[in-house]
Amino acid sequence: MEMSSVSSTPRTVEEIYKDYSGRRSAIVRALTHDVDEFYSLCDPDKENLCLYGHPNESWEVTLPAEEVPPELPEPALGINFSRDGMQRRDWLSLVAVHSDSWLLSVAFYQGARLNRNERKRLFSMINDLPTVFEMVTDRKHQKDKAMDSGSKSKLSAKRSSDGQIKSHSKPVDDDYGEDDDEHSETLCGTCGGNYNADEFWIGCDVCERWFHGKCVKITPAKAESIKQYKCPNCSSKRGRP
Repeated sequence: MEMSSVSSTPRTVEEIYKDYSGRRSAIVRALTHDVDEFYSLCDPDKENLCLYGHPNESWEVTLPAEEVPPELPEPALGINFSRDGMQRRDWLSLVAVHSDSWLLSVAFYQGARLNRNERKRLFSMINDLPTVFEMVTDRKHQKDKAMDSGSKSKLSAKRSSDGQIKSHSKPVDDDYGEDDDEHSETLCGTCGGNYNADEFWIGCDVCERWFHGKCVKITPAKAESIKQYKCPNCSSKRGRP
């Protein structure tokens, strides 16, 4: 099992989010693409097993850490014992829920020294990603469909069906005020500022986070010519293996 040294422990919001994203991607892969392998490794006849997701996007089914207390919060113990007593889909959903809980506990354990605004920004970044449970149960599609017909259509920058970005600042229906209150919790992925209907915003098609146009140097006019927008963070990942 991969253990991190004190010197390599994530400390900033961006470092903790990167750590979270890597662990989450690993667990999602274990429960979807690699699900047959994961299922076979969770033998009920073996001892208490845990599913670990590592920052390098690798996953592992193994025994829990022997240290007491452990270096990091531990994932759900004994996931293998209930494997044969449940429907496969239900069992995977249960593991996914426990994994989401573990991922959040690790992130906020690492963020113990963050201040209030930093914690809020970290949670906002995490919350912009679909949960493991949503990915495993295919609820991400349902959520995205609801967002497309409701929440996201009310944001200052939106995408039409052909992928073009259109600025939007006027009410589109009678309950716009209620939606505006909902979007007040949306934070800019760069500065952490709250959503404001009077400002131009743009959404990243990769990480699905939202940004002030001014923070990423994108104007409404420039946005019109962008078919697929990638934020600076996602653009910098293109050259990575």
